[in-house]
Amino acid sequence: MTQKRFKVKKGDTVQVIAGARKGMRGVVEKVLLDDAKVIVKDVNVVKRNVKISEANPEGFIQKTLPLPISNVSIVDPSSDKPGKVGYRFAADGAKERYFKKTNNVVAVS
Repeated sequence: MTQKRFKVKKGDTVQVIAGARKGMRGVVEKVLLDDAKVIVKDVNVVKRNVKISEANPEGFIQKTLPLPISNVSIVDPSSDKPGKVGYRFAADGAKERYFKKTNNVVAVS
């Protein structure tokens, strides 16, 4: 079985482009390759009830749920808008990600 590959990587700033959280931005904390989902910091945070204990006296915790990877797009820092990303080879032969509209290289984080 081949490994799934996605253009969204850990550390990328993304914007939600579909769904109830549309328009929200955050940084990718984790990419779940098998499920084709991403966990974005401070986006899609929900409260879950847990048994009251010394560790959780309130009786609930906040949990970040994953979003489908198709519902997010990488934000181009130069235009501050989400854009499509492609791959190309640089002059030195290294593979790099770039924004197709502005031709800017995606910063490696």
